[in-house]
Amino acid sequence: MTTLPAWDLTPIYPSCDSKEFSCDLETVATESKALEVNLQVVGSDLKQCIQHYELVLDYMENLHAYSSACLTTDTSNPLYLKAMSQVEEVSLVVQHLEVLFLNYLAKKREEVELRTREGGDLEAYRFPLHELLEDQKHQMPPELEDLASDLARSGTDAFSRQQEAMGSSIHTQWDEKTIKTVVQLRSEATNADRSIRKRAFEKELALWKAYEVPFAAALNGVKGTTLTLDKMRLFTSPLDRSLFQSRIDRPILDALIATLEASLPLFRKYLKKKAELLGLTGCAFYDLFAPVGKKGSHFTYEEAQEFIVKQFSVFSKEMGDFADHAFKARWIDAESRNGKVGGAYDTSFPLAKQSRILSNFDYTYSGVSTLAHELGHAWHDSIVLPKSNLLRTYPMTLAETASIFSEFLVFQGALANSTADQRLALVEQFVQDATQVCVDILSRYYFESEVFTRRNEGDLSAGELCSIMEEAQKKTYGDGLVEYHPYMWAAKGHYYSSDFSFYNYPYAFGQLFALGLYEKSRHAGSSFPEQYKTLLSATGSLSAREVASLMDIDLADRKFWQQGMDVIASYIGELCDAPVH
Repeated sequence: MTTLPAWDLTPIYPSCDSKEFSCDLETVATESKALEVNLQVVGSDLKQCIQHYELVLDYMENLHAYSSACLTTDTSNPLYLKAMSQVEEVSLVVQHLEVLFLNYLAKKREEVELRTREGGDLEAYRFPLHELLEDQKHQMPPELEDLASDLARSGTDAFSRQQEAMGSSIHTQWDEKTIKTVVQLRSEATNADRSIRKRAFEKELALWKAYEVPFAAALNGVKGTTLTLDKMRLFTSPLDRSLFQSRIDRPILDALIATLEASLPLFRKYLKKKAELLGLTGCAFYDLFAPVGKKGSHFTYEEAQEFIVKQFSVFSKEMGDFADHAFKARWIDAESRNGKVGGAYDTSFPLAKQSRILSNFDYTYSGVSTLAHELGHAWHDSIVLPKSNLLRTYPMTLAETASIFSEFLVFQGALANSTADQRLALVEQFVQDATQVCVDILSRYYFESEVFTRRNEGDLSAGELCSIMEEAQKKTYGDGLVEYHPYMWAAKGHYYSSDFSFYNYPYAFGQLFALGLYEKSRHAGSSFPEQYKTLLSATGSLSAREVASLMDIDLADRKFWQQGMDVIASYIGELCDAPVH
C-alpha cells in the first residue's frame, strides 16, 4: 500500500518561522493602523476605504488559514502553536479595526444607500454592505469589543484549542503492541467486524469518561461566554445570531426543521432494515457506519483520485480539470496520524488564490466521498477567490451546497458502474451519510438548543451533558437505535465555537439544497454547469434567499425541501426492498 500524501503548503509560506510569514503579520498590523487613521479623516473616500479594508482581511485570512492548517496536522507542535498565537495576537488589531469600520459605515449610511443602488459604483456591494450595517447595530462599544476579543484568546478560543488538542491525542492501549488515539478508535466504526466496532466504541466511551471534566468545563466556558456576549450585542438568542450569520430567516429554518422532523420515521425504517441486513436485532450507535454488502468498499488513493476526476468531468470538464490539479499539486493531506485532528475540511488562501484539503483517508467509499465533498468546497473557492473579500465570503448554509453536490456526482458515477452487490453497498452508504446529515444533525440542533436554555441557569455537569445528548438522540433516532452515544458533545469540535453557534443545521440545509439543485440539473441540459457556477459565484454577495431565487427556488416553501428529501427517500425505498442474504 502506497504512502498517503501530505499537502504542500510552501506556495503559501515557506514555514511558520519564515520571513514571509513574519512580513505578512507586520503588514496586517501596519495596514490596519493606516486604515484606522484614514477612517477618521473627514472626506475619506468610501470605495477606497472598503478596498483597503478588504486587503487587510485578505492578509488576515491567509495567515489564519495557514497557521490553522499547520496546527491541525500536528496539534502539539510548539512552532505551530507559536504561529497560531502570533496570528491571534495580530487578529486583535483587525478585530478592533472591524469595529471601527462598521462604525464608519454607519456614519456613511446615506452614502452607502445611494452608491449601492442600481447603477451606483458600489452596486455589487449592496448586500454585504447592508449586512455590515445591520451587524453594526449588534455591536458593543469599541472598548468592550476590544475587551471581548482580547479575553477570547484566553477564554473561548483556548477552550476550543483544548478540545481540539485533547480530541486528537488522548489515547488508550488497544492491545499489547498498539496504542490508539480516540480518532483512530472512532475510525474503527467502519470496520466490518462488529466485535472490533463494539470494542473500539467501548474504549472510546471510556476515554471520554476519563477526561469528561475538562471537556465539560471547556463547553460550559464557551456556551456561557456566548450567551453573555450575544445578550450584550442585542441578539435575542444564540440562534438569532446564527440565523443572521447564515443569511437566512426563521421561516426558512422552520421549513427546513419541519421537513427533517417529518422524515424521521423514514430514517428509522432504514436503520431497522440495516440491522436486518447486518443480521442484528437492532443497530447500536457503533453500527451506524458498518459496511453493508460484500464488494466495492475498498479504494486505493490513486483509484479514488482517478474516479473523482472522471465523475467531476462528466458533469463539467472544467470541474474535472480543477480536481485533477488539486491532486497533482498536492493540495490534500490524506494520512491519519497521531497529533492530526480527525475528520476533514477545506480551507482557502486568498493571497495565493489556492485551497488545501485535510482528510483522514481510510480506503473506503466513504473516504472517496469525503474527498469529493471537500473538493467540492475547493471548487466553490476557486469560483469566488477572484472576487474581492466582501463579495466572496459566503455563509455556512451555502458553503455546503457545492460539497454535497459534488458528493452526489460521485455517487451517481459509482452507481452507474456497480454490480448488484456493489449497488447495495453504495446505496446504503449514501443513505448512511444522509442519516448523519438529517437525523444526527437534528439531534445536535436539539442538543445545542437545550444546552443554551439550561446553561442560562448555571454550569452543566458532564453527566447532565450526557443526559441531554442521549435524550436528543432518542428524540431523533428513536427506536432505530438500541444504544446511543452520550459523549458526542465531547467528540464534536463544532460545539466549542463561540463565533458560530448551531454549527449543525447548515449541513442539512446544504444536503437538501444540493439534492434539489441536482434534480433541477437533470432537466436543465448542458446549460446547467454554467448556471451552477453563476449560483456559486453569487453566494458571497447575496442572501441565501436571493441566491436560491436565481434558480426560482423559494427556501421558505417546504415543497422545495421535500424534493431533496424525496431523493433520499427513493434510495431508502430501494434499500428496504433489498433481499436479506
